[in-house]
Amino acid sequence: MKITSAQFTSAADALAQILPMTQPADGVLSRFFRAHPHLGQQERAFVADTAFALLRHRYGLEFHTGADTPRRLLLAYFNRIEGVSLRQLEPLFGADREWATTPKTPRPSPAPLAINAELPSWLVEMLAPQMTDDEVLQLGRALQQPAPLDLRINPLLTNREEVLKILAADGIGATPTPYSPLGVRLSGKPALSRHPLFIAGKIEVQDEGSQLLCYLVAPKRREMVVDFCAGAGGKTLLLGALMQSAGRLYAFDISENRLGKLTPRLRRSQLSNVYPQLLDSESDPRARRLARKIDRVLVDAPCSGFGTLRRNPDLKWRQSAQGIAELSAKQRSILNAAASLVKPGGRLVYATCSFLRMENRDVVGDFLEAHPSFKLLPASSILEQQHINLDTGEFLELSPTHHGCDGFFAAAMERNAA
Repeated sequence: MKITSAQFTSAADALAQILPMTQPADGVLSRFFRAHPHLGQQERAFVADTAFALLRHRYGLEFHTGADTPRRLLLAYFNRIEGVSLRQLEPLFGADREWATTPKTPRPSPAPLAINAELPSWLVEMLAPQMTDDEVLQLGRALQQPAPLDLRINPLLTNREEVLKILAADGIGATPTPYSPLGVRLSGKPALSRHPLFIAGKIEVQDEGSQLLCYLVAPKRREMVVDFCAGAGGKTLLLGALMQSAGRLYAFDISENRLGKLTPRLRRSQLSNVYPQLLDSESDPRARRLARKIDRVLVDAPCSGFGTLRRNPDLKWRQSAQGIAELSAKQRSILNAAASLVKPGGRLVYATCSFLRMENRDVVGDFLEAHPSFKLLPASSILEQQHINLDTGEFLELSPTHHGCDGFFAAAMERNAA
């Protein structure tokens, strides 16, 4: 692996802006690239890939080498993770030559579980009641791997066979996802924003786990459906497609910025049944007017996002145990508000991209105890009805360890018809 001085310096400068961990790493990188327009596509890819890979291994690098600056972390990363010899790295030592060439004092062996799993110790403690040490370690190691790029085809405009054929003709390696009938997994990470399939609205970037949540909602033609926390609308678009662009699909969110990102995606998708609506809060009167009128409601609740650590490793430093407790309270409030929209006999799906019981089973359990008019539906049965061979029990629980997609949780519930 050959690393130029310019590449190393750019990566160190970008890392220096990321490491305070006060803002999302992808946003910091976007601003860094705008401030450095001279960097070409390859240089940007090098900086981004290096920064995110380093963040996935930061705990171990700091523990075993004592690296305490961006440059030292980079030297440790290239040496210990990428296998670049110190001799090859020597031209990049600079002022860190003495540190780089001084033998490091061996640390305790074996290293603590939190270090080996590359997870904060408070998170490991939180996982202890629901996972064994081996399971935590397996999860942590799976989260240290870069995530694949998953696509979701638009069934209104194409089919998976056609998309795979076109991608193959363009030299882009792709295979069907193992579970989602509409999913395509790429072997690399090509730029797709200018690809004819993307421009024509025939494909969208969407993790397979996210796709499967929509199959748990299982909306039908001519129904009234609400995506209660729609965000940029990835799940909204799939719900609309599963409805064959018939009926009414409301996309609610409290963020104008997030909801604004749905507009161009909606235009490409050619859906005509989606109605975006900006809310002030989960109790906004514009949502309450739909009380007990909606056939299906999806609550993709704000959460820790730990299921996406492969893509967003900086979350490990920007989240805390106190933050999880605050999120849990917010999740309960949102779920209660969304449940009021569900009509008798209607379906409510609660989901997060997290593997923490506090954000998942505990929230659903408390909700069902407080709302006896709702009952839990077995997730595996709903998926089986749609010819999806995936059984994770009564809940949909996905993890990169076992399923190759991001970590997701979902529970499907039904309001009594009476």
